[in-house]
Amino acid sequence: MSEAVAPPAPIGVLGGTFNPVHYGHLRSALELVEHLQLDHLRLMPCAVPPHRDAPDCGAQHRAAMVELAVAAEPRLVCDRRELQRAGTSYTIDSLIELRREVGPQRSVCAVVGCDAVQGIAHWHRWQELLDWAHIAVIARPGWQLPRGGAVAQWLDRHLADSPAALRQDVSGSILIEALRPLAISSTEIRQLLRAGRSARYLLPESVLDYIATHKLY
Repeated sequence: MSEAVAPPAPIGVLGGTFNPVHYGHLRSALELVEHLQLDHLRLMPCAVPPHRDAPDCGAQHRAAMVELAVAAEPRLVCDRRELQRAGTSYTIDSLIELRREVGPQRSVCAVVGCDAVQGIAHWHRWQELLDWAHIAVIARPGWQLPRGGAVAQWLDRHLADSPAALRQDVSGSILIEALRPLAISSTEIRQLLRAGRSARYLLPESVLDYIATHKLY
């Protein structure tokens, strides 16, 4: 009798504007790879955000900075799919595309912040997200899950207690992940740069060089 073949390791997806990408994004991404035992995690720059104004910094620049930031870490990659798709960048569309690419046997895990979960009922086709992927929620100090309504019921139905859920099925579970808090924000970095102050040690030097070369922010 032949031995059962283990399923491939899960893939993670972390979306965001990355305006610009910084060490808070990168450290969280790497910890997620290790905590969830992912094959790799894709940082997916949002081209046209559905719930905020489009960043002044164009999507091509933001993606280029992500590529520079992850160049030396093979477990992190930049996924440009939302730059190649016209219209608003909806997460559900990206997950459907990714599922078609990786096939029905590979686990996919979409990463969202706890603040995003508070407003997830406003996401496009949010109740379909778990049809295509698992969801990992990044816990932050002082955060809490919704306590009532449709989102609370949705969480109660799908909340898993261990990353093992990523290997028991290819989609359908919600995990809560507490990561190292790094108090770095893209907003603060942009403010520093616009004020002519240094943002060194908040983001990779390669990204800082790119910003200076292209006169961003």
